[in-house]
Amino acid sequence: MVWPDLFLPTMPCKWSQNGRPVGIPPAMMCFVVTKSLALTCCAPFLLMGARYFYSHKVIHSYLACALHTDMADIEEYYMKPTGSCFWVAVLEGQVVGIVAAQGREDDNTVELRRMSVDSRFRGKGIAKLLGRRVLEFAMHNNYAAVVLGTTAVKMAAHKLYESLGFRRTGGSEDYMLPGMSRSPQERLFFQIRYQRYRLQLREE
Repeated sequence: MVWPDLFLPTMPCKWSQNGRPVGIPPAMMCFVVTKSLALTCCAPFLLMGARYFYSHKVIHSYLACALHTDMADIEEYYMKPTGSCFWVAVLEGQVVGIVAAQGREDDNTVELRRMSVDSRFRGKGIAKLLGRRVLEFAMHNNYAAVVLGTTAVKMAAHKLYESLGFRRTGGSEDYMLPGMSRSPQERLFFQIRYQRYRLQLREE
């Protein structure tokens, strides 16, 4: 499972062209507001703790949501519907990777979903083989394109998609993961970047 891109919202300090800060740095602002040196020193740790708490909460909510929807009944979601499928990669007798393809009749595309490789077996080309299997499936079923959405942080994941022929088509800086409560605290301490990719197989 790839963890989303997390960030800790802060009050950024802008810099002028001559390298001098413009505006009040966050630490100084905290001291001006609280008049407490102890609180000013503790503030970064409190913010880091809040980020960890809400990140942990959101990730577990997302996993719980996945395990109660499509991953709870793979056959019903991916094996029975026409134009969809699910594959596992097996190495040395154990499952080391998964990927799903979900057909979309409205725009004649197939969505690459749930691609994941066991961290102990990454770097062996397993993810690329899984991706190619989805592309072969799409071509065999006469889909016009393959699309995917990702919150992957590591550049390796994006390079993988591009090596398969995908091109970035857009994204969002404020994506809401399934399972998020949309509370102000979650939106403040947890944010992910969502990128969309598309591989055109043939023109409509």
